[in-house]
Amino acid sequence: MSEKERQSGEQERQAPDQPVLPTVNPDAAKEAAPPKAGLHPAFYIAAWISLSSSVILFNKWILSTAKFNYPIVLTTWHLTFATVMTQLMARFTKTLDSRKNVPMNGRVYLRTIVPIGVMFSLSLICGNLTYLYLSVSFIQMLKATMPIAVLITSWVMRVSEPSLKTLGNVSLIVIGVVIASVGEIKFVMIGFLFQCGGIVFEAIRLVMVQRLLSGSEFKMDPLVSLYYFAPICAAMNGAVALLFEVPKMTLGDLERVGYFTLLANAMIAFALNVSVVFLIGKTSSLVMTLSGVLKDILLVAASMVIFRDPVSPLQGFGYTVALCGLVYYKLGADKMKEYAGHGQRAWADYGVRHPALRRALVFGLVLFVLFVLLGGISVSGVVPDEYNPKGYVTDRFGGVLGGSAANGMTKPEGT
Repeated sequence: MSEKERQSGEQERQAPDQPVLPTVNPDAAKEAAPPKAGLHPAFYIAAWISLSSSVILFNKWILSTAKFNYPIVLTTWHLTFATVMTQLMARFTKTLDSRKNVPMNGRVYLRTIVPIGVMFSLSLICGNLTYLYLSVSFIQMLKATMPIAVLITSWVMRVSEPSLKTLGNVSLIVIGVVIASVGEIKFVMIGFLFQCGGIVFEAIRLVMVQRLLSGSEFKMDPLVSLYYFAPICAAMNGAVALLFEVPKMTLGDLERVGYFTLLANAMIAFALNVSVVFLIGKTSSLVMTLSGVLKDILLVAASMVIFRDPVSPLQGFGYTVALCGLVYYKLGADKMKEYAGHGQRAWADYGVRHPALRRALVFGLVLFVLFVLLGGISVSGVVPDEYNPKGYVTDRFGGVLGGSAANGMTKPEGT
């Protein structure tokens, strides 16, 4: 060699068959498998909307149409079924393994879970009792006030600081619900009070859960929460049912509805809780907010078709105002402007690529709006003659105040 041989031992490099450095986990050196394509988020949204709407319409059908006048028994059955299913899932699957990270013992259960369970039970009882008196459409309109109830409850329980600006942001919801209530044709005071009670109890429950989950050690998804809450709620609801409803119930009532119908009802209610877990993990807060608004609109339309619930134009206008206020409160002005800009650009681009389909969508939307505005009147024939929005306060509340107008306070047939 004319040149001095290097002592470094340089050699021509070859592609190594084994890793240069040893690894603790030999499988880590293997080529990672490509991730499996998951379901589109739209599937989870559609599943949640379908199940949530189905539970509400199913409960209304059982309690009103099928004349199973035992809402507390029905709620107890749902919670008992959920208790059995979550216990089986905890024992035989890994779905609820995250519960092992929750520091739960008897003392914590009595101080945190039981009080929340009491509010949960009262909310469910009041909510199901409402179906005996009010239409599904009006119930959904009243539920739009939930953010206001949660906001005020959080102030009262000192979870958050009061803010006049925030209160002003939710005022549009109040205005819309008041207008919708004035336009309600089949108003029943006892049902209205039950729904208000259900909203208040649910707001207290949500704030208590918020305070519980504020600690880093209490992190529970909805299914794990159901695992802890369902047993105590089933026991409390069962005690109330034994006191008020079971003595009046017969086997004929169960047979009239059908055992398979009750089983299907409980299965759908439990499937709804499972769908919420997947929905939270697959979508954003914006999508969940808009999905909730879409679900409420579809529920109102479905109740008009299935149960022939009349919805007056005034009521439809009020509900529209309330929904707009709800979206504004959830997103805020800045976010709404940002999303509106994105949506406008996406809609324009879609029109360029699919002009015929966009025209068809616009036409379908116009037909749907006309159906919502006019269907509530035509679906049951004619709006009742006694309906008079201007005299609503006198007509509907006169009986409570000692007046002679008590026609609007009668209980629906079969209840």
